[in-house]
Amino acid sequence: MSAARSCRPPRALAGLFVWRLRNTGARQISCRFVHLYHVASNRLITFQYFNFLKRMYVTQCNKDLSQRAKPKSDSIVSPFHELQQLDQEKKIVHKISSVSPVHQSWSEMSSRNELREIKSAAETEDSVIPGGAESKEDRQWKEMKLRLDDLPGILARLSKIKLTALVVSTASAGFAMAPVPFELTCFLLASLGTGLASCAANSINQFFEVPFDSNMNRTKNRPLVRGQISPLLAVCFAASCGIPGIALLTLGVNPLTGALGAFNIFLYTCCYTPLKRMSIANTWVGAVVGAIPPVMGWTAATGSLDAGALLLGGILYSWQFPHFNALSWGLREDYSRGGYCMMSVTHPGLCRRVALRHCLALIGLSTVAPVLNITTWTFPMISLPINLYISYLGFRFYRDADRSSSRKLFFCSLWHLPMLLLVMFTCKKSVLEKEDKGELHRGSHEMAVEIRLP
Repeated sequence: MSAARSCRPPRALAGLFVWRLRNTGARQISCRFVHLYHVASNRLITFQYFNFLKRMYVTQCNKDLSQRAKPKSDSIVSPFHELQQLDQEKKIVHKISSVSPVHQSWSEMSSRNELREIKSAAETEDSVIPGGAESKEDRQWKEMKLRLDDLPGILARLSKIKLTALVVSTASAGFAMAPVPFELTCFLLASLGTGLASCAANSINQFFEVPFDSNMNRTKNRPLVRGQISPLLAVCFAASCGIPGIALLTLGVNPLTGALGAFNIFLYTCCYTPLKRMSIANTWVGAVVGAIPPVMGWTAATGSLDAGALLLGGILYSWQFPHFNALSWGLREDYSRGGYCMMSVTHPGLCRRVALRHCLALIGLSTVAPVLNITTWTFPMISLPINLYISYLGFRFYRDADRSSSRKLFFCSLWHLPMLLLVMFTCKKSVLEKEDKGELHRGSHEMAVEIRLP
């Protein structure tokens, strides 16, 4: 009796719930709901169970209230993405290995048919692609074969033939400015040895800078970067140029010129090249490298290192700052990608100031030439207009700091140096004048000594 009484309250509550539903107009109750009610009458009914019964009633009797999934509209796919998807599906088709089971289900057959249709559609779209587009085979890496006809041009670009020609011309100017009689054999040997040393230094420089040159637009087409020649061939070419060049300068000219050539190769390859990625001091070291060739020409003619050689080296040293700083100003993005530490990138204000200072220094060095008895006094007067013009462009570059002013300064430096050296050569004091002055000086000294004797 006690167990029956404990089960009556839940039954009374269920009866009240059913009576409420009948009074509100919910006459039609599904058989399933009644079945659930009869099943639930045998156990305790909780609040969660009432909610479950309510949800079941709403979903079965009032189907209009049930949620309906809204179909998702197909997104507009661009042809580029469709081609990418087709390429990916083609790759998947190629990767799947062919399996031939004995019993194939209908779903497997349909999926394989779909893959075949996708593959055929992709092949038809590949055939529709215009002929101007590159095929997949053309985009693959191909082995580059070296032909003997292309070898001279490749080696010329490896040795930076234009820069080598500039080095040889400055060495020839130093030889021509020397106050000694001109010797053709010595001049040819000095020019050839200097050119070979320059080719060796430039080749070693490109060998060390291959990973950095590949990031720059200006140097990405160099032979070693493109793989037109092997690094071993580049090193062999550098050795075949450097060793005979230094031997020619040492044995054919004089040991002083050979030592300067070897020191310049070392300075360019072992000091200047690594410093380009470490410090802005590389610009000053590179200026010293460019100033040594005219000194080599002077020592090849005279066999000594005197004030005239240092003056020519000073002119080349100062000229390189407006030349290179103006060039590097337009290549700042390239040098940044290559990882080079240049003044134009890290210290733009210093780059412009140094260029202007050395433009003005060329005026002072031109004035020192007649003082050292190398040229006549007409040289500083004739060279003053071109020195003032490059100084004006240097000031414009310092003031404006734009690409236009740097380009004007750079192109001016290209014709300024040969013009300055030509004017210097035309105003050079002849050997006879120096010998006459020397004899007069010695004769006056002897006469003074004789007068003093009793």
